[in-house]
Amino acid sequence: MSASILWRRIDWPGHEAARLSQREAGWELSGTAVFVYEAQACRLAYVIACDVGWRTVSSQVTGWVGDKAVDIAITVDTHGRWWLNERECPAVAGAVDVDLNFSPSTNLLPIRRLKLEIGQSAEVRAAWLRFPSFALEPFDQTYARPGATAYRYESAGGFAADLQVDDVGFVTRYGDIWEAEARGA
Repeated sequence: MSASILWRRIDWPGHEAARLSQREAGWELSGTAVFVYEAQACRLAYVIACDVGWRTVSSQVTGWVGDKAVDIAITVDTHGRWWLNERECPAVAGAVDVDLNFSPSTNLLPIRRLKLEIGQSAEVRAAWLRFPSFALEPFDQTYARPGATAYRYESAGGFAADLQVDDVGFVTRYGDIWEAEARGA
């Protein structure tokens, strides 16, 4: 099983393409985002490995923001401890999902893992890779499913967005920030 998507950033110039692939040990979500941030060109590529239960195992982010190179390795051990470039991040211990602040792709992870029925909601703690600092922080979130293809996303920081999703779990509309331009199976 594999699926792909191309998003267009609505609130500033940018695009992102992502692909979801099933692997023997679980799932791989990979993609590349190209966008403008503070008048700087940015290119960030990522590969996220998840186990069969959609729990994040590792994530790699490479690229650049302006003239600053980015090379980040995130891993999670079997005890739920998170590591950023081989340095333990105890504040995010116990988180299940990685959340890349610059990408709509990682919403797929809790959507697939939680398997919410219509009318259900769930709180999750993500390991949030903040952009542009690339610090790994705990980030409490709530996903509610009001309809078959609709989710309501809220973060503890007060941000909220209505999400539309496809049958794979890719977000096809992320509030007024992202919208899908093309999808492939």
